[in-house]
Amino acid sequence: MKRLRASHLQESSTPDLMSPSEGEDGVVSELEYTADRGNWTGKLDFLLSCIGYCVGLGNVWRFPYRTYSNGGGAFLIPYFIMLGICGIPIFFMELSLGQFSSLGPLAVWKISPFFKGAGVGMIVIVSLVAIYYNMIIAYVLFYLFASLTSDLPWQHCGNWWNTDRCLDHRVVQGNNSSVKLPGSSLNITGTVSPSEEYWSRYVLHIQGSSGIGSPGGIRWNLCLCLLLAWIIVYLCILKGVKSSGKVVYFTATFPYVILVMLLIRGVTLDGAWKGIKFYLTPQFDHLLTSKVWIEAALQIFYSLGVGFGGLLTFASYNTFNQNIYRDTFIVTLGNAFTSILAGFAIFSVLGYMSQELGVPVDQVAQAGPGLAFVVYPQAMTMLPLSPFWSFLFFFMLLTLGLDSQFAFMETIVTAITDEFPFYLRPKKAFFSACISISMFLMGLILTTEGGMYWLVLLDDYSAGFGLMVVVITSCFVISRIYSVQRFSRDIKMMLGFEPGIYFKMCWNYLSPLSMLALLVYSIVKYEPSEYGTYKLPKWAEILGIFMGLLPCLMVPTGMVVSVLREEGTLKERIKQAIRPSLDWGPALEENRTGIYVNTLPGSQSPRPLMVHMRKYGGITCYENTAIELDKEIEMEEESMM
Repeated sequence: MKRLRASHLQESSTPDLMSPSEGEDGVVSELEYTADRGNWTGKLDFLLSCIGYCVGLGNVWRFPYRTYSNGGGAFLIPYFIMLGICGIPIFFMELSLGQFSSLGPLAVWKISPFFKGAGVGMIVIVSLVAIYYNMIIAYVLFYLFASLTSDLPWQHCGNWWNTDRCLDHRVVQGNNSSVKLPGSSLNITGTVSPSEEYWSRYVLHIQGSSGIGSPGGIRWNLCLCLLLAWIIVYLCILKGVKSSGKVVYFTATFPYVILVMLLIRGVTLDGAWKGIKFYLTPQFDHLLTSKVWIEAALQIFYSLGVGFGGLLTFASYNTFNQNIYRDTFIVTLGNAFTSILAGFAIFSVLGYMSQELGVPVDQVAQAGPGLAFVVYPQAMTMLPLSPFWSFLFFFMLLTLGLDSQFAFMETIVTAITDEFPFYLRPKKAFFSACISISMFLMGLILTTEGGMYWLVLLDDYSAGFGLMVVVITSCFVISRIYSVQRFSRDIKMMLGFEPGIYFKMCWNYLSPLSMLALLVYSIVKYEPSEYGTYKLPKWAEILGIFMGLLPCLMVPTGMVVSVLREEGTLKERIKQAIRPSLDWGPALEENRTGIYVNTLPGSQSPRPLMVHMRKYGGITCYENTAIELDKEIEMEEESMM
């Protein structure tokens, strides 16, 4: 029986050792796997791309709001604790996986083909996010062009889109309950600002839609902005990381210039101290509630972009010995610093706005699109040279959004081309164009009069519990299937040292438990989506839940497919599918040392791999060195003579 199994393994494995780029004579052609894939043109390309990917719109419109609503300065304590427990370890894990294998989010699951469905789920998530994220960039472009004027269009009432409820902030005096005008008294209860009506009635034209089921007509100005956004993204990823790696030199650094300018302008305004005090005043009693710790973990989870595949993709284009250990701390701590800095810039202006309007800070502070497209634009109208500051703000949002979108698109393109390298890689530019056009067409529903309802649906459900399931699965594979010990050896092969006890403890216990707590919390605290006073109907809620479950369903589907591809009994199939594939390891042969010697498809001497297969039934054994395997070959050859 053992002889039959050994002969079967030898026969079935021989084709796996030949690269598809080899000719009939077995000579590898010039179109080799890694040569075509490309690399960053410099180490700084990778670092800036990671910074641009992590530092996004959420740093501006989510972090400040979560800070003030969860204990102010006290929120920074659980924030940095969760960064250490959950953020940094998973961030380093994804970078290590990508750099070690030089593979995208799908092909990297050679580490355990049984769980490849998690990679498919990752691509489903990032595809849905990329569709609506570019729509947000389209909104930013719309406001950017609208700022190129001497008088901002959302500065006054009296336009055709305004209603009788519109109230110019310049008329507001005294307290927030009434406004004294000559010979009259005007109650502002139930009124709206010009910036709010500009956003809802002009930009979105949401009054033309009766709900998510009746989106109305396409807003052609938004449609053109969305088209422009996709053209910009495509041109920047046209040549893969060689082009996007150069663009991020601007898109990843220039937001800091604008942020500092806004901060300096903000802190010099009257009332700025009110906003900053409101933002950072510590309320330590909040630390006794579980909600604050969960909120801190959620902020870390989404701001670092773990689980979306962007980190893994970027790292896969690194040289094998890139110091990602150092880069991990630079990016994660830099991201936290940027979030705090953005909070000062935002709340200093909101404090000024609070004083001008005579209302408490918490009545002008919002999170999400409301901050970017209603509150902050309104604040800009109160400043001298308001079009200039408005242009700077939206240009900052544009650069923040673009490099995150670059990462999403590069993740999708890289994942699919790595699966079919010899068909798609030579036509990567054309394939990227096809993906961009397809996503533009799918995003047209977001440009309709009811498009905001669809955007809310995508935002709330596409990257929710499905993303957490994908990350938990990744942690489980590394800690329990592949083992932290093996993973640490791989990292030592790259960097020259093993990660310390801190990373090993987090990978084994702390990170998976934190993610599991987040998943349970998101399920227990689930609430249906809504936009303002509009609540999505049941059918839309069901569609959203299915959208969130789809990535989760990819995991068991991938298990079934991987088992069906194996041979033998069900137990044998599962056992084989769980183990790393035969060609798992570094992409370049010169990087395959020790246990990985001559296990690369197309290697000159595949004989050591044959010894594995005869002795271990097709597994790559991590306990034997290449020298020991060569000794087994010599002994076997001597016995045959």
